[in-house]
Amino acid sequence: MKAQSSAKAPSAALSHLRVLDLTRVRAGPTCCRVLADFGADVIKIEPPDGIDPNEGMSGARDGYDMLNLHRNKRSLTLNLKTPQGLCVFMRLVESADVVVENFRPDVKARLGIAYDDLREVNPRIILASISGFGQDGPYRDRAGFDQIAQGMGGLMGVTGFPGQGPVRAGAAVADSTAGLYAATGIMVALVERERSGEGQWVHTSLLEAQIALCDFQAARWLVDGVAPEQAGNDHPYSTPMGVLATSDGYINIGVGGQGQWLKLCEALGRPDLAAHPDYATQDARLRNRPALMGLLAQIFASATSAEWLALLENHGVPAGPIYRMDEVFADPQVQHLRIAQAVPHRERGHVSLVGQPVTLSRTPAALVSSLPEKGEHSDAILEETGYSAADIARLRAQNVI
Repeated sequence: MKAQSSAKAPSAALSHLRVLDLTRVRAGPTCCRVLADFGADVIKIEPPDGIDPNEGMSGARDGYDMLNLHRNKRSLTLNLKTPQGLCVFMRLVESADVVVENFRPDVKARLGIAYDDLREVNPRIILASISGFGQDGPYRDRAGFDQIAQGMGGLMGVTGFPGQGPVRAGAAVADSTAGLYAATGIMVALVERERSGEGQWVHTSLLEAQIALCDFQAARWLVDGVAPEQAGNDHPYSTPMGVLATSDGYINIGVGGQGQWLKLCEALGRPDLAAHPDYATQDARLRNRPALMGLLAQIFASATSAEWLALLENHGVPAGPIYRMDEVFADPQVQHLRIAQAVPHRERGHVSLVGQPVTLSRTPAALVSSLPEKGEHSDAILEETGYSAADIARLRAQNVI
């Protein structure tokens, strides 16, 4: 599809903020992407080539994932394992607002960039830390990845069809959610700082984020003592709600209340179902869900997805198609929302990226630039921090930058 062109000017919403981005992989970059898209000066700090033993673990630098995660940022190379590199970093902290990191919890203490270290240099600094399992506790030193969190946080246990075994979600939901919760925490800390004048330490983890994302499934256990099982495409307590096969594919229907049930019966030309004792009430429909869904399966197999969707829309019954990703971005409503936005790239021309899913009326997010080359802005950033050309040359000769 043809992406919507991005505005040339960056967002003004967070243009007064400077963020030092020490993150990699997905959760941390997701957090920093929010800040960058709303105009913060996000400096992506990366070790010079050959320093990081896990270099390249995020995939090809100019691949789709890196381009989507690291747009709108500037890049500074810096070896934090050297005293000179740490000194440069602390000078940057002096004028920064936020530092974001997703090292294992013990790494920042070893590097000398834990919250107490940063606060000594700048009491207004906000440190945001994202880990796999938390900053303390018995699992603090474990490596955390999205799928591990999906399993431990309960999502894989309720995803999939009964008896088929655990199934991961098709997107990195724990990583992405942890990044969004971290961004939320940063925003709260920034607002609070306006009153107190002090920064604070914000931290979350993939495990906490995944549990929180399970929401009503987690609450079902905590409140009622019921451990949810796999339910396939069925909703836990509303029915008929789920996937139905049509003559040429599949659609979702969502009948969330008695009024919508009556509208569905009207659309199907089956007033007898509305009055049937097995289906007349929500509780009855839930008790008899297998029979009801089997009956609906026979009915919906008689026409195409497009025919059913048009009919259900005309009767006010919630329903929708089930798209592949190419179909998602071809949908007219998706195009109207401008969620796909184009940025220029030095090698690939204009590339389409996923925009922010929230709109501000005066200061909306803007996708302006693609992922920078590694260290592309090192000289400019160091000059802004007070380093001379000779200083910068010396740091480069020492492989600090």
